[in-house]
Amino acid sequence: MASIGPAAAAARDAFRERMEAKGHAVENAREAVAGLEAAFDRGSLVRTPLLDQMLGDLMVALEQDEGQKLGGKSAEAARFILRAIARELENA
Repeated sequence: MASIGPAAAAARDAFRERMEAKGHAVENAREAVAGLEAAFDRGSLVRTPLLDQMLGDLMVALEQDEGQKLGGKSAEAARFILRAIARELENA
């Protein structure tokens, strides 16, 4: 069952705002995930198995070696996975 109430709605809205913010897709993705993790920790949203899988996939797309810049395929993958997470948040 999806989380309800003002805190859940605010967490979903904040995720979407971070996801759609101007700037680099990879940095936006990191910020969106940090906000989402905070919402899980507060209990505003419930982590679903599918969200766990998507977040794991996103973290792989965002991995980088020290000093390496991510772009191109990483940014495209991040945007794709973030859209999927946004849809799944309705069940969180």
